[in-house]
Amino acid sequence: MPTLVSVFDLPDDTALAIRKLKGRGFDEIESYAPAPFEQIDEAMDERPSKVRAFTLVGGLTGVFTGFLMQIWMSWEWPIKIAGKNFASIPPYVIIGFELTILFGGILTFLGLMLVGRLYPRPLDKAYSPRFSAEEFGVAVTVGERDVAEVDALLRSLSAKEVTLLDD
Repeated sequence: MPTLVSVFDLPDDTALAIRKLKGRGFDEIESYAPAPFEQIDEAMDERPSKVRAFTLVGGLTGVFTGFLMQIWMSWEWPIKIAGKNFASIPPYVIIGFELTILFGGILTFLGLMLVGRLYPRPLDKAYSPRFSAEEFGVAVTVGERDVAEVDALLRSLSAKEVTLLDD
């Protein structure tokens, strides 16, 4: 499917173009900006990150591992201290909490690398180095029949340049 890449001078124009494209039903939109701009972020209206699922799984795995490991060790090597049960839960909370933080942190990092695509990979075809300097970009994947319509829309929204990329 073809991708149209438009170049804008101002973040407000970029946000307006993103809103108009989303209003017309285009979902495969990528924005490029030299710095974070609130109006562009609001226009993109991203869904909640999937990284939080990695954190939840890591935390639950950590607490389960912490308690399971200590209960297993107390049954394998029973030492009765001060008349307490072999598997007394309150002292195990500390290790369970620590492993929750450890596993949650590790899986959050892995989730950031996977979901954020931070591992080494080639840059997007739509990316231009000028989007990191002073200009803003919007890349939208459209159908063959929508190319002319979207091109005209982007140019009417004060796009300096609109380029067609074929994938």
